[in-house]
Amino acid sequence: MRWLGHPLAALAAMRGHLFPMAPVALAVGIGLYFALPEEPGRAALAALAVAALAGGLLWWFGPEDAQPIFAALALVCLGVLLAAWRSHAVAEPVLGWRYYGAIEGRIVEVDRSASDRMRVTLDDLVLERIAPERRPARVRVSLHGDQGFVDPRPGKRVILTGHLSAPSPPSEPGGFDFRRMAWFQGLGAVGYTRTPVLALAPPGAGDGLGITRLRHAISEAVRARMPGQPGAFAAAILTGDRSGIESATTEDLRAANLSHLLAISGLHMGLLTGFVFAALRYGLALIPPLALRVNTKKLAAIIALAAAGVYLALSGGNVATQRAFVMVSVILVAVLLDRRAISLRSVAIAALIILVARPEELTSAGFQMSFAATTALVAVFGWMRTRPQDRWRAPRWAAPILGVAICSIVAGLATGPVAAAQFNRIAGYGLIANLLSVPLMGSVVMPAAVFAGLLAPLGLSGLPLSVMELGTRWVLGVAHWVAGLRGALTGVVEPPGWALPALALGALAIILWRGRARWAGVPVMVAALAGWSAAERPALLISEPGTLIGLMTDAGRVLSKPGGEGFAAATWLENDGDLADQAAAHARPGLSGREGARRFTLAGRDVVHITGRGARARLDDHCAPGRLVILGNVLGAAAPPPEPARARRVPVSDLSRLHRAAGSRAVCEVIDRSVLVRTGVLAVHASGGALVAETARSRRGTRPWTAQ
Repeated sequence: MRWLGHPLAALAAMRGHLFPMAPVALAVGIGLYFALPEEPGRAALAALAVAALAGGLLWWFGPEDAQPIFAALALVCLGVLLAAWRSHAVAEPVLGWRYYGAIEGRIVEVDRSASDRMRVTLDDLVLERIAPERRPARVRVSLHGDQGFVDPRPGKRVILTGHLSAPSPPSEPGGFDFRRMAWFQGLGAVGYTRTPVLALAPPGAGDGLGITRLRHAISEAVRARMPGQPGAFAAAILTGDRSGIESATTEDLRAANLSHLLAISGLHMGLLTGFVFAALRYGLALIPPLALRVNTKKLAAIIALAAAGVYLALSGGNVATQRAFVMVSVILVAVLLDRRAISLRSVAIAALIILVARPEELTSAGFQMSFAATTALVAVFGWMRTRPQDRWRAPRWAAPILGVAICSIVAGLATGPVAAAQFNRIAGYGLIANLLSVPLMGSVVMPAAVFAGLLAPLGLSGLPLSVMELGTRWVLGVAHWVAGLRGALTGVVEPPGWALPALALGALAIILWRGRARWAGVPVMVAALAGWSAAERPALLISEPGTLIGLMTDAGRVLSKPGGEGFAAATWLENDGDLADQAAAHARPGLSGREGARRFTLAGRDVVHITGRGARARLDDHCAPGRLVILGNVLGAAAPPPEPARARRVPVSDLSRLHRAAGSRAVCEVIDRSVLVRTGVLAVHASGGALVAETARSRRGTRPWTAQ
């Protein structure tokens, strides 16, 4: 056991510096919960509770050298328990069937869909022939067609006729799970309407949506003063209302790596509170009688904290803004307590608060990118602050420019892997765009927003809003210019599920650990990047209706149709790291035969994809020995064989059903809707000359959000 003494001694030497690792251990437990293939039962949760309690007691009373290990064990178990509790605490009814009929409800949110349609979120629902206890708490409806009959305002009660269904499952095994995200947002159904939305009742006083209506009014006033996309951008950063942002603008911002400017996150909250804090502190210092009697630094911190609270309320209080508010609050409270405001300990406190309140946030891109950037920036500037004084330092006049450049480089490097993993793209000129835009956000746009808010009650907000408009036009101009450059975007293949967590843990080990042992994080990061670069994509993807397939070829994935099932098609291409659209992917070579009966060869097997009217009747014509037939959107007469519950990959023959052609001895394997309705989306891999499949349902498992 002598070898064990070194790690324990290293932990003992780290005493006093281990607190920043507490949220890491808690996050490991939360991540383990979401990675589980099945929901843990009561017995497993009880065992975890006992382990967490035992770990806590041993951390307090156990051997001093081993106390950090017991604390980490307790936090990991607590993370699993917190995530499980949260998953069941937010439970609301989910629509388990396709619904078409009257939908009555109260508008609580207005935004815009990915297809650039206006979209409303409704609560307090009334649905035809559905009992109150089975109604979803919230639904989200995209508005198509002529919608000029009602102005969608929060609090207004409306009625419409539309289609609703359960939130969609992942578009491929292990892909983004919108159903899980909707579960934690309380969305029990999503859908659309092509008929006019009609108003039933105006917003009422005392309905709890007063702040929401104020936000809507501010957003309308800003857009009226600043028409076009500059006003829509300004409204988005002031109130969180993105309903005016067009899809082309969104794409430009993404291509320039400036889409983070749309989200009211740590940058906006930090710029606003930083400006308020600095302006008050220096302004109060100009009043000697007050400056000599009052701690102006703490007074400025209190007022800046209040300003952050007002901004949180006016911005809608979404999760990203709540996260930013927590981080800013921790910093300002540290100022009030005469502690170091910006430190890894402050970042850890903010992370703990968010993970305890909303464990599901760990899986969101916003949480990951926000804390990746903040942790890296605090670590780098902390190292720069502790450098020996005789080292080179930038001239005073160049310090602000150098500081902005360092911030952009460090934040870009820290968030780059997260952005690549979450969005499957890298903005090649993101650093340039941020250097040209972020300083203007801090020096012009946000200060002008503060002055506009202060002068609005006096009717004098016109001048600061004009200044703000100049800033927003510059930002949008930079985004449009950078997005048009050749090589602005590079596609990135989806990493294996373990790669990003391993990369994060390796980086955190380097930042948080002390001594030479920190460099053990380097091989972990190298292994994660190597695994990412060797990521395997499915040779064939089959959508759940069976009407869309995607075959991987040397030219990229070729899709079986140029339109329809656009979300699945876009997701497949993005996860391939392919920047082509669906129409371009459909035009690629790889599928032969006419539309409705496309043929190809996969791992030496002849495969036919039959779709369209009369597909069932044409099955016998295409059935041949050894052939695999994919039948789109047609229910088979026979039940498929049972799907293995635990296996990740199984032979395609175990999932397909056998079909004998009428008047012939030809027997073929068939994958149709009767198979796909039980398996979900299929990802087929060519392994050793055989076809093996991974099903969406086996990857999703049985969780609270998978049941309908």
